[in-house]
Amino acid sequence: MPKMIFVNFPIADLDRSIAFYTAIGGTKNPKFSDESAACMVLSETIHVMLLTHDKYRFFTSRPIADARSTSAALIAITVDSRDEVDVTIEHAVAAGGQADPNPKQDHGFMFSRSVQDPDGNVWEIFWMDPAAVTGA
Repeated sequence: MPKMIFVNFPIADLDRSIAFYTAIGGTKNPKFSDESAACMVLSETIHVMLLTHDKYRFFTSRPIADARSTSAALIAITVDSRDEVDVTIEHAVAAGGQADPNPKQDHGFMFSRSVQDPDGNVWEIFWMDPAAVTGA
């Protein structure tokens, strides 16, 4: 079985966050969702757990950071083309995200942009030429 990743985010408004993650390609898994959390499936192996602050505190006693003012992680996810990078950013902005909190990166073989979700978490949306990955 391939390893799976679950990214857990504390969020202020569950419905708003579900709309954002749906806009960037996620699908809500009702089996792992309720009024305090939503599991958004980005691929067979990548899931984002959106947790209200009360639910998030169930898993940690540490203070919840304000992702709008500090950076703790940059999470990157691939898309299939350069154009899809821009389209994904457009969809994210339409769903309440902020485009390009970090500079665009264009290295020819790789192109990326970033988007901040409604709670301040930053995602890098990027395309990489398959030949660059395989070395072909």
